Amino acid sequence: MDNVLGSLYVGNIDDAHSPPPVISALLWTALESKLVPPPNILLGRIPLREYTEAVPMDIAFSIEWLIRHLPDHQILVACRAGMGRSVSVVIAYLCCVQGMTYKEAVDFISPRRKGSTPLPRFEQTIEKVKQQQQATKKFGLMRQ
Repeated sequence: MDNVLGSLYVGNIDDAHSPPPVISALLWTALESKLVPPPNILLGRIPLREYTEAVPMDIAFSIEWLIRHLPDHQILVACRAGMGRSVSVVIAYLCCVQGMTYKEAVDFISPRRKGSTPLPRFEQTIEKVKQQQQATKKFGLMRQ
């Protein structure tokens, strides 16, 4: 498990099964595994397939989950190996919330999580998420 940004950590299935006491929330990003978190751990699930292009709505949901829970929790984002799906979710957060470019986010994560490998075509997925966010904001402003 590695701390990648303040209250945000990336880890694998072993870390998810036995998180250190500092972790109070877990975002599980593996579709193929059903994880039962330890007691008193807030759990979010995002059904991402390994080595496959992510569905933009799943990534958008993961970003919203992190935004909602980061102020009050130390969060572990985890998948089976802790190298692809979990890292991709954190990269999306860095791009869509922290304002980093895709390259900046990958360059930021890589030394903090050795072996990280974003999902295929993930830069394009993030662009779709950003477009959805902009459309939602625009629609929300029009309704007010």
